Amino acid sequence: MLLEVIALTEEDAKTASRFGADRIELVSVIEEGGLTPEADVIRQVAEVCTIPMHIMIRSHSRSFHYSEAEIAEMIRSIRDIRAMQLPKLGAFVLGVLTVDQTVNEEHLGRLLEAAGDVPVTFHRAFDEVRDQSEALETLMSYPQVRTVLTSGGAPNVLHASERIAELVQRAGARGSAIEILAGSGLIVEAVAGFVEATQVRAVHFGSGVRVNGSSTAPIDPTRLSDLRAILDQR
Repeated sequence: MLLEVIALTEEDAKTASRFGADRIELVSVIEEGGLTPEADVIRQVAEVCTIPMHIMIRSHSRSFHYSEAEIAEMIRSIRDIRAMQLPKLGAFVLGVLTVDQTVNEEHLGRLLEAAGDVPVTFHRAFDEVRDQSEALETLMSYPQVRTVLTSGGAPNVLHASERIAELVQRAGARGSAIEILAGSGLIVEAVAGFVEATQVRAVHFGSGVRVNGSSTAPIDPTRLSDLRAILDQR
């Protein structure tokens, strides 16, 4: 079982690395769902992080539709981060939709080109598409897209077990290497049953492993350790 944990700070990265996360998703402004972190934060986190870093590329939180200027800004961010030559850079995290709520393949192609040989996670823009099966088929045609982060289209992934199971089955039936990463609303106490019901092999945690369940609080080492122990039994 793969465990991805949201990190906001250098301290988060150290805690995640030490207490059981397999990788971090580094973001800023988590109150708005996560935006591209500042370059200084990326460098600080990279100095202490001993597990792969997946870095959010998102220029605003208003929607998953972007203007030409905003796509250019995201491309610059990707190129700037690649130029840092971070040893633990594992993937870029991004998502782009058309006004018809389908995957914006023109924008996606440009972002993938900028990413070069760095893999990509298509983030929870996936939860706003008009048809998740259709969107998954589209994304599976891009080998560079290795992961889809999703709550199954629900505000809380715990209420979308059937959909997550369907997505896992669909990806597996096609022989795709794409990873369905379930997240949003997961809590330590419910994860064992959720994994059993969905057969998902990768989970994404934010507030569920933070002090008092607050999205902006530090990661709680005890909760993270407990979660790791549960996942190791699956």
